Amino acid sequence: MKDKEYEYYDSIKDWSFDKFEIESDHVTNWDMYEILREVTDENSRVLDLGTGGGEKVLSSFPKYLREVLGTDYSEGMIETANRNLKLSGGSNISFRVMDNLAMDVEKEYFDVVVARNTVTDAKQIYEVLKPGGYLLIHGVDMYDCYELKRIFGRGQAVNDSRPISIVDYDAVLDAGFRKAELVPLHVREYFKNKELLKTFLLKVPILDDFSEEGLEEHVHRNDLEDEKLDQYIERNTEKGKIKLLRRYYGIVAQK
Repeated sequence: MKDKEYEYYDSIKDWSFDKFEIESDHVTNWDMYEILREVTDENSRVLDLGTGGGEKVLSSFPKYLREVLGTDYSEGMIETANRNLKLSGGSNISFRVMDNLAMDVEKEYFDVVVARNTVTDAKQIYEVLKPGGYLLIHGVDMYDCYELKRIFGRGQAVNDSRPISIVDYDAVLDAGFRKAELVPLHVREYFKNKELLKTFLLKVPILDDFSEEGLEEHVHRNDLEDEKLDQYIERNTEKGKIKLLRRYYGIVAQK
């Protein structure tokens, strides 16, 4: 399964969400980056897991942090992140390849660990955090784009027995974190036209045959049935824009 994941993320290493011109309406008032600013200062060290091309680290993390390390399983993603870093001129940021399930960073070193839409091992994260340090998770839940998944008859985690939010939350509690809080996040995302939406769905794993419960197969689709996509668009067009109902979750916990 790791090989499948590696191939998928390596194939999308050179694109950014910015190109899809998505307009977002956040129904839930929960902002990971606002929380990050609240729990850090100029002496804080932050580890960003699943950093991808480093866009969020470079655009949304506080500039005053003492040190930021962004890691990703994909070498291609880290190459992209280092190119982006060079263009930004940031001096307190570094990127490198790391497997989240075999973390090789110093114990009790980081003040905050951030994990966005990536697999995590809460026990390993607990070990690399300083006492009193924070874990911030932003993930995609099984009911994300649920109507779209119903129309296509497939989708990421749609047949799992438990939402990944609950699986992650249990793991955080079992690892020994305290003050752990799980927040469901609802977001409306709007696309200007079918072309942008279709290109987006061909890049992200929303409609992939992929389970969060550990099934060995992750089948990334390179085509979409236009008839089914048109059916969804007909039902979900508002004021000339196509709406996706996103279902995320946030977790904040302290060691």
